[in-house]
Amino acid sequence: MHFPPGFIWGAATAAYQIEGAAQEDGRGPSIWDTFSRTPGRVHAGHTGDIACDHYHRYPDDIALMAELGLRTYRFSVAWPRIQPDGSGPVNPRGLDFYDRLVDELRGRGIDPIVTLYHWDLPQTLEDRGGWPNRETAERFAEYAVAVHARLGDRVRTWTTLNEPWCSAYLGYGNGVHAPGRQDPAAVFAAVHHLLLGHGLAARALRSAGVSEIGITLNPAAVTPADPESSEDLAAVRLVDGLQNRIFLDPLLRGAYPADMLEHTARFGNQGYLRDGDEKIIAAPIDLLGINYYSPTYVAARPGAPGGGGAFPGTEGIEFLPAVGPLTDMGWSIEPAGLTRLLERIAADYPGVPLLITENGAAFPDKFNRDEPVGEGRVPDADRIAYLDGHLRAAHEAISRGVDLRGYLVWSLLDNFEWAEGYRKRFGIVYVDYLTQRRVPKDSARWYQDVIRRNGL
Repeated sequence: MHFPPGFIWGAATAAYQIEGAAQEDGRGPSIWDTFSRTPGRVHAGHTGDIACDHYHRYPDDIALMAELGLRTYRFSVAWPRIQPDGSGPVNPRGLDFYDRLVDELRGRGIDPIVTLYHWDLPQTLEDRGGWPNRETAERFAEYAVAVHARLGDRVRTWTTLNEPWCSAYLGYGNGVHAPGRQDPAAVFAAVHHLLLGHGLAARALRSAGVSEIGITLNPAAVTPADPESSEDLAAVRLVDGLQNRIFLDPLLRGAYPADMLEHTARFGNQGYLRDGDEKIIAAPIDLLGINYYSPTYVAARPGAPGGGGAFPGTEGIEFLPAVGPLTDMGWSIEPAGLTRLLERIAADYPGVPLLITENGAAFPDKFNRDEPVGEGRVPDADRIAYLDGHLRAAHEAISRGVDLRGYLVWSLLDNFEWAEGYRKRFGIVYVDYLTQRRVPKDSARWYQDVIRRNGL
């Protein structure tokens, strides 16, 4: 089973999850620094202060990427490293780090993909209102230009945001992610300003000469419990609107869906939506990143609580519990959901190439740290099966005409898994957090072979 010539193979990470060095070289605090230091927010009080110490160990990590044959590496830039207060003069030492990182990648023949925002908003901007505040979108565009001014001569592909659904719904809706607020009205203001920030940044980057601009979403394959039930289909329509269409329609069709404008009006004044905003949001993109982990099943159930803050206004809808097999996150493993999702997006929003920017799974991997260096092994057959199944699902989508350009595994390294702390391991490379030793898991060697053969 071969993938098209030129298919992109790589891995992805995020700044707060791996870098550490949280207070070095002028970096300011982010909302995740504040959130992780708040008792009860993150498992066992874990923080990203050290994480994988990638800030200091990046040459060795990049050497490992090259050994595994990765051709692309998607990483995020930490906004608080560049502008510690979220605006104003840039911090040259912060830019210096990413300068060195990009040079090291290119020296090893690995193409960098920059994600400008992977959830680590400078705390100063949150103190002024965060993403529900229009100013944050404006400051984001300025930050994007500052990063491009330093790295633009060596980075071809730029993505603005990672999973704005998580930033808005989990950060301001149910509060399980930073900044930990629970305010449905703030959710939809945040959605809009995240998208506006994307549009402003995309427009500014295009003016600066960027040739490939994208955004990464986490759309869901939303499926009814009973495909013959009109009530279940109506539930799917609402959940699909909140998860998918509220982002995809303004980005790729130039306007919010009418039913979502009606739904969000239930939660307060929509004064944040100004004339001309939708045109800005719809700035042309060259690539749509897709993060996929598991599907969503829903049913209409009178009296059901709905999705709570993560899906405001879904009372009367039951989000069905995951069924086996499951990952260590408790998520269903259903590769066919990826095929359905890719086909749906290609059909409903044609003309934009797709890239799987994240796909992977957490499993309870074990390693004996007393093993001699060079002799360690971390067997992870469950992860290999997961990745194999999802690559076959991606290949099936390509065979059905989907313009899918590549696949980036999540994640290169075990890392700080947000509110789960360090107890969930997504990496194809094991990290012993006590010693910072890296050990490629069996899945890393398997993926190395997939890349070499460009197929399965």
